[in-house]
Amino acid sequence: MLDIKCYLCKQYSTLNITYSNFYYNNIKFVVIIIIFFFAHWFLSLFFQTFYLHRYAAHKMYSTPKFTERVFHFLTFVCQGSSFLNPRAYAIMHREHHAFSDTEKDPHSPHFFTDVFQMMYRTAVSFRLYEKRVKEPDAQFKGNYPEWRLLDYYGSHLVTRIGFGVLYVAFYAAFATAWWQWLLLPIQFIMGPLHGAIVNWCGHKYGYSNFDNGDKSKNTTPFDFLMLGELFQNNHHKRPNSPNFGARWFEIDPVYPVMKALHWMHIIRLRKPAMA
Repeated sequence: MLDIKCYLCKQYSTLNITYSNFYYNNIKFVVIIIIFFFAHWFLSLFFQTFYLHRYAAHKMYSTPKFTERVFHFLTFVCQGSSFLNPRAYAIMHREHHAFSDTEKDPHSPHFFTDVFQMMYRTAVSFRLYEKRVKEPDAQFKGNYPEWRLLDYYGSHLVTRIGFGVLYVAFYAAFATAWWQWLLLPIQFIMGPLHGAIVNWCGHKYGYSNFDNGDKSKNTTPFDFLMLGELFQNNHHKRPNSPNFGARWFEIDPVYPVMKALHWMHIIRLRKPAMA
């Protein structure tokens, strides 16, 4: 009888250890997937706002050519399958500021029935500049970073598919539940998705500090999820300021990073903006 009890105790202990290990591994893999997703989200978004928006489009800072190339390459790596060509981004963004919320605005939400239609039309216009099929007006042309080789291959379908395959492989290795795979399509289109959130929400929802003659809004007073990009009303009032916050509680998370890089002489913020 004692032997049977000992045997049952050992079996119970073994099952308990097995279950504990299984539970621990599941939790570990869930954490890995979540870290991977949010690392991609914030790194892609950071280089979109820091390099594409604040440098390529607005030239809020200057930097040596070598450092520019480093930022350019990091933008390509971090955006991956949804890499946005800096030249095309800069041209379209300058058009957006010049024609904000008018019929000439390339992505005002007030001329589309839904965000998907806006994303599609934006993508079509973007491709024309990316492929150099269309030339911009003189006022929007020049003074943006170009790296012909990287821009060509970074925007190539094969490269985009290659990054997509890497994402799928990562999920195949670590995903433990079906719901985790729902994050994957977001990672495929991360760059354009960030742009759509900003262009749609930043010109429809929120409050205004300034009357800019358009419909730009500050969607939220605490914009950490979009790294300050949803302070659209502030940005349209002061388009060349590296700090998208205007009031004391409006914290732009990217601005302190830019100040630190300025202090380290990696970039040089424009003097009027530093005053």
